[in-house]
Amino acid sequence: MPFTAAQSIMAANRPGRPGADGVLVADELLTPGAPPIPCPAAVLLAGELRRRGVPPVRGRLRADSAPGRGDNGLTLCAVLPGRDGPSGLGLAAAGQDDGVPPDVVTAAGSAMASCLSAAGPRTVLLASPRSFCAGVERAIEIVERVLDQRGAPVYVRKQIVHNSHVVRGLEQRGAVFVDELDAVPDGATVVFSAHGVSPAVHAQAAHKGLDVIDATCPLVTKVHAEARRFAARGDTVVLIGHEGHEEVEGTLGEAPARTVLVQNADEVAGLEVEDPERVSYLTQTTLAVDETAEVVDALRERFPALRGPASDDICYATTNRQHALSAIAGESDLVLVVGSGNSSNSARLVELARRAGTEAHLVDDAGDIEAGWLAGAGVVGLTAGASAPPRLVSAVIAALGGLGPVTVTEREITRETVHFALPSAVARR
Repeated sequence: MPFTAAQSIMAANRPGRPGADGVLVADELLTPGAPPIPCPAAVLLAGELRRRGVPPVRGRLRADSAPGRGDNGLTLCAVLPGRDGPSGLGLAAAGQDDGVPPDVVTAAGSAMASCLSAAGPRTVLLASPRSFCAGVERAIEIVERVLDQRGAPVYVRKQIVHNSHVVRGLEQRGAVFVDELDAVPDGATVVFSAHGVSPAVHAQAAHKGLDVIDATCPLVTKVHAEARRFAARGDTVVLIGHEGHEEVEGTLGEAPARTVLVQNADEVAGLEVEDPERVSYLTQTTLAVDETAEVVDALRERFPALRGPASDDICYATTNRQHALSAIAGESDLVLVVGSGNSSNSARLVELARRAGTEAHLVDDAGDIEAGWLAGAGVVGLTAGASAPPRLVSAVIAALGGLGPVTVTEREITRETVHFALPSAVARR
């Protein structure tokens, strides 16, 4: 049963100890003579405030309502049962001479009420495999090793992988992410991202005298090699993928005169080729398995002599994460996919869950979770795209646990043991 505000509010229109520049969201609730009460759902409450246009400030909050500390502030606190003891929710706003601004009072009350409406016990079905794949781990390790061995700055063309947390972490260590090589000084060290680059980019790097470390995923390198081979034998190469994605741009660049891009089955009907008997196809590595099969079927119906790669281009990690989510989506009231907005494989996971009839959302981290999604969701399916750090999944589980007892059940469909070797330039110590 959800906890109502009437059941849970300990103090209202009482002073707390917020800063003057925002609403304080409690990481811990402090009460006299008692141990601090942790507030693991603080990230959810802070997100609710942020979406209401009120900047949150995180810190410890006194939850007692002792008189004599002024009447102009606002403090709202709740204590909820948890699996390992009570959890708190708390916020406070400092009042001026005329009290707390009405819009802040409204936002604070609404944010607290939303979180309380989502409170209660729930089950988390944890899909496995999830999070980092071998190609992502390799790419991140390459940048880290280059920074350790050569020092900052180290330039990286595009995001090394499509995750904002990974990028920020590497920036803090001295990585400089650039959109194009024009921004890299001649002779500098540059790392190419896991998504691969076209021959034209390699040529530009050579012209600028750059020291290139290539972090392209080996499975993407395989697709590039297939594009060259298929084009060399005179085929029209149909690349199934999303226009503008960095991986697609790199693959198209291998044989631009002989490669055409198709994004869905509907586009196959209008496809014009030089010789219908000489058509082959390749795919972006991070596509939805079932939707890609529909496109291939449409191509084969239109071009019966269609040829493809000897093995599937959609990478093992993309396939495994989709199958793992399929195993839990139908049992879930809500699916949360941890991943950044520009992550193709993460977006495909959201689409997969929605096709299964389950509400699903992509979240960059726990702060993106809207409490309204959780109200009535007794079973939450949880997974993460291949570029999302595992710690972000743990943080989501912890935040959900701040709203009530959480039982975590992991569903593992396979165990991944793939490992890719590092380039020789960074493998040496």
